Amino acid sequence: MHESKSIQAARAAARMALSRNREEEAVLKREFEKQGVRVAAVDYGGDLVSSVKTIVERSVVAAKRERVIRETYQEIGAVAGAAREAVSQIVPRAFGLNVGGKIGIARNNEDVSVAIFCGIGLLHLNEVAMGLGHRAISRWQAVGDPSSPVKHGEEAEGGDAVIY
Repeated sequence: MHESKSIQAARAAARMALSRNREEEAVLKREFEKQGVRVAAVDYGGDLVSSVKTIVERSVVAAKRERVIRETYQEIGAVAGAAREAVSQIVPRAFGLNVGGKIGIARNNEDVSVAIFCGIGLLHLNEVAMGLGHRAISRWQAVGDPSSPVKHGEEAEGGDAVIY
């Protein structure tokens, strides 16, 4: 069965969020790279209400750092929106409580997904939750891609510099 690019991106983001450590992240990153999927992961923790802004910011910073997205308004907004959607799925279970876990970000061409896996602390009763958000953005144009009309150092339509 053939999976859609959006399902592949969601699955990759979830696997990155579920990774146990940096070594596992590196192995997954190489595996997904072979499939043409760019990924990133970052840890977070704290009171959920005060952490929402931090979760969104860390998602964007990690996606830019790992070159999952370019630094354009549309791509930054897509990751921020997907992260916000993922957080909104966790809020009903963790409102007012401490959370800690990992954010996974994945991009498969025009599909971007953000997955959040977290532990929710309440005395000695620990709960877990996962949220997933998805956005569609413009297809990237890779430097050196023969189908791309943009060459290294030139600008794409709309003035966005190509960095891949």
